[in-house]
Amino acid sequence: MQSADIRSIADSAVLNNGIRMPWLGLGVFLITDPAELTAAVSTALQIGYRSIDTADIYGNEQGVGDAIRVSGLAREDLFITTKLWNERQAEGYEASLKAFENSLKKLSLDYLDLYLIHWPIEGKYVTAWRALIKLYQEGRARAIGVSNFSAAQIDELIQATGVVPAVNQIELNPLRSQKPLLAYCQDKGIQVEAYRPLLRGLLGEVPSLAEIAARYGKTLAQIALRWALQNGAVVIPKSVHAERIRENADIFDFVLSPADMAAIDALNRDQSFSPPPKT
Repeated sequence: MQSADIRSIADSAVLNNGIRMPWLGLGVFLITDPAELTAAVSTALQIGYRSIDTADIYGNEQGVGDAIRVSGLAREDLFITTKLWNERQAEGYEASLKAFENSLKKLSLDYLDLYLIHWPIEGKYVTAWRALIKLYQEGRARAIGVSNFSAAQIDELIQATGVVPAVNQIELNPLRSQKPLLAYCQDKGIQVEAYRPLLRGLLGEVPSLAEIAARYGKTLAQIALRWALQNGAVVIPKSVHAERIRENADIFDFVLSPADMAAIDALNRDQSFSPPPKT
């Protein structure tokens, strides 16, 4: 499927091992209030989201698991992602395997659809990657990948193990388009997944986006999300507000023109709201 042809919330990207991953997911970073978390996940699932992205460090895996359990949806219809945190990664191979089991237990799941190394810890991430490969080979994780990795760091994983990550989850938005890394991943068959696609609520500070949004009758958030999709990136916007969760899903009934895509690409400042990948 070409990125411009993504026209339904049910559409999915095909990962390099044949697994399908929804183009749109719900991120739950910093949502720790149990009632708020349950409401957000429940709203998303009711609307048609099928992908939920959490992490050990977020402290809400159990809440995500609870919301999944009460949804009534079949497990095979969902795509659940969580991540290996730095401290467990630093402790080595066995600790990485144990961290996975702990996450699975909190989520009350038998397997994960995607397990990621959250950050690259120098001198540690190759060993952690070997642990993830074991989990994948055992069928405990249907796909494995990385987050916040540079091209050089991914090359190191591939050279050491021969296994190419299925996903690289990175900060990607109109002010940080990451075109070189995006091109590298696409060349390697690695699906890019965009976190912070909405600039942490700062889209209103980019005037030219408002002009484009007005032409399409869409919000700033919808334009930013559609731009990321058409660049070939899976998106996982985070929100606890039902109206915003619905708004973020209303991005499948229009296509940005090549001129508008280029105009948004030109907004890039390589501006990051996260620490550098090597730290």
